Amino acid sequence: MLKIHDWMSSPVFSLYETDTLHHAKSLMNLQRIRHVPIVDSEKRFVGLITHRDLLRATISQLADLDAETLKEIDSGIPIREIMRTDIRTCTPETALKDAAEILLNHKYGCLPILDDGKLCGILTEADFLKLAINLMEALDE
Repeated sequence: MLKIHDWMSSPVFSLYETDTLHHAKSLMNLQRIRHVPIVDSEKRFVGLITHRDLLRATISQLADLDAETLKEIDSGIPIREIMRTDIRTCTPETALKDAAEILLNHKYGCLPILDDGKLCGILTEADFLKLAINLMEALDE
């Protein structure tokens, strides 16, 4: 049986709850990711921020503010004020099929993976696409 640890992404790009909206935007743009787990100083998972959360918290470009002013505003907003804390998580030993059903049934884009409360990986829709490609390649052989 396939387990999450077989397909999760690890290590994970994460931020601290004291980091800012600007940090989150920069990390997502630089790494081309849409989900960032938030951890405390001991790497315990405390929340999640998504690209959608950023869009909701960001001042619209229609406000006609210059880039420096927008950066200054974003730098003053701690992630803890906009992160989600009611996030479903799994362990590395969770069956991959169970994780897929959670993502599908709840319309989640990712599942943070915790080992004894500490962030050790993340499972995203992209990981399932990689699995699908591997399975299709195996069928073509």
